[in-house]
Amino acid sequence: MVVDDHPMWREAVARDLTEAGYDVVAAIGEGRQALRVAVAVRPDVVVLDLRLPDLAGVEVARGLGASAAPPRVLVLSASAEEEDVLEAVKAGASGYLVKSASREEFLDAVGRTAQGDAVFTPGLAGLVLGEYRRLAHLTPDRGGDAERDGPRLTDRETEVLRMVAKGLTYRQIAGRLVLSHRTVQNHVQNTLSKLQLHNRVELVRYAIEKGLVELDGG
Repeated sequence: MVVDDHPMWREAVARDLTEAGYDVVAAIGEGRQALRVAVAVRPDVVVLDLRLPDLAGVEVARGLGASAAPPRVLVLSASAEEEDVLEAVKAGASGYLVKSASREEFLDAVGRTAQGDAVFTPGLAGLVLGEYRRLAHLTPDRGGDAERDGPRLTDRETEVLRMVAKGLTYRQIAGRLVLSHRTVQNHVQNTLSKLQLHNRVELVRYAIEKGLVELDGG
């Protein structure tokens, strides 16, 4: 489902998705209507603009996340402002792409979002992780107790978790750690089970909220 108040942009996005083989179940221009329609059509992925005339995009994302069958939300916005990005992620968005992205980058992001990846425009992932890292350091007793508060992960599971939180695909992680693709999948599934989480997006949020992600400075 595409949610954007600009008719020409909305139609172009829907057309690109259709031409790429996706089934566009709805193209909506208002936030409240999008929430109503989503209940009926039950989309797997919602491509969502933040600037809507009647309801802020973050509120739409929050409403979609609270539905009985929550879709994955990919924000597609003209804004790359830190506040907008962080608010979207906190509202439950799986990823955030700026509208200056190419058609190929957009379609790749939709595909990865559908698979459960957390997808961000280059540079924005570091911004999100950096903010949660900062908050983790500011919160009393959080950093040192993060591992003790939850189930024990093995060193390898923690290593894979950190790479997942940075947005790397299973194949990229396998290449870096010299493991098979299946082994990486098994580590992720074991971690999901231990933490009682359901997908990679929840895993990413857990990692950044607990301050478990080591940033690479860039």
